[in-house]
Amino acid sequence: MKIFIETYGCQMNVADSELVSTILQDNKFQITKNVKEADVIIFNTCSVRQNAEDRVMGRISNEMSRKSKQNLKIGVIGCMAQRLQDKLHEMNKEIDFVVGVDQYKQIPEIIENLFEKNTTFQEATLVNNDEIYKDLYPHRGGELNAFVTIMRGCNNFCSYCIVPHTRGRERSRPLNDILKEVEIAGKNGFKDVTLLGQNVNSYFFEGTNFAQLLRNINNIKTIERVRFVTSHPKDLSDEVISAMAECNKVCEHLHLAMQSGDNDILAKMNRGYTAEHYLNIVKKLRKAMPEIAITTDIIAGFPGETEEQFQKTYDLMEKVEFDYAFTFKYSPRKGTKAAEFTNQIDENVRLERLQRLIKLQESITLKKYKEQIGKIKDIYVEKISKKSDLEVAGKSRDFKITVFEGDKSLIGQFVKVKIIDAVGWTLKGKIIK
Repeated sequence: MKIFIETYGCQMNVADSELVSTILQDNKFQITKNVKEADVIIFNTCSVRQNAEDRVMGRISNEMSRKSKQNLKIGVIGCMAQRLQDKLHEMNKEIDFVVGVDQYKQIPEIIENLFEKNTTFQEATLVNNDEIYKDLYPHRGGELNAFVTIMRGCNNFCSYCIVPHTRGRERSRPLNDILKEVEIAGKNGFKDVTLLGQNVNSYFFEGTNFAQLLRNINNIKTIERVRFVTSHPKDLSDEVISAMAECNKVCEHLHLAMQSGDNDILAKMNRGYTAEHYLNIVKKLRKAMPEIAITTDIIAGFPGETEEQFQKTYDLMEKVEFDYAFTFKYSPRKGTKAAEFTNQIDENVRLERLQRLIKLQESITLKKYKEQIGKIKDIYVEKISKKSDLEVAGKSRDFKITVFEGDKSLIGQFVKVKIIDAVGWTLKGKIIK
């Protein structure tokens, strides 16, 4: 039986899709990359914003014609499944099963029941705050970057965020489990490893904290680079900054969500830090690693945000000069505290503020990228360029996409490249022989 998995959302969902693929393959199912030959389509979903959920429901509707012609089964897993549960079946009766983030081990049995016992809609969404999928090491696809989950769940309850409600409480994986998975990934050719968690800075297992985990992973010989997401500013310690600076495999890049530059808005978001604290962290990072690239997330139009408060966010963006920023207009999520606030911002105002942030960041990013011209960077070649078969593309240690002349024989290799131009959010280079 062939299973097709379609993934939406963050790297955590990518890692979960690999986990589900492993569970299915271990139970004699076959994973296919061709949706047309699938007996089962599984949508691994995201609930962070409404448009992500709308896209999934649209895709399910697109498969209705095939479902009427063959014995095709459709399942929804992940955050959207956990949030809406059996309501998904009410929204579309053609959905055959819904599985939450802590019940992936049940998927093989659910599929077997649907085909062999002709059971109808099945749901498995019980929250299990002890589930860490111990001793399960993913069968990875053909990509060159390995995503390794070090912890699951979140305890922060930011007032705008649905994640703690869909992924449960925070729990860390055993140290040896993580080290084994990273070592296996390296042996299988994955030289660039990204550690995943909703808040990696709060990793703690039997006396080992995140800084110590980084140092342990840095000693693994099978890998070359280590990255991690996501970091919460309130928990980014001096010890972690020191570990980043001292570990030669830990890359000079940090994604650190700012969200707002106004302290009152940050308090309403329940972020646990001030704008001054955030700026102080940035200064420490740049002192320890002068070449570090810092990227961020920012929300425009949070409930109650005045023009003056928005301007503080704009001003802090100008001051920090992020290499890149993922900017979003506030999206109400039912079940979160912020969705109940009465002072919601008009949609047009949210969009207008978002556009101002995007325009500002575009100018900063271009400036930062132009500053790279003339530098020599180590590039991990990952693929043929989208625009030309005569060029390849890869990432630098500071997470900048770099394109240069080359062929597919370079894929998976580390090469030194001199930067000769910057176009948009891409660097253009030339191999140094």
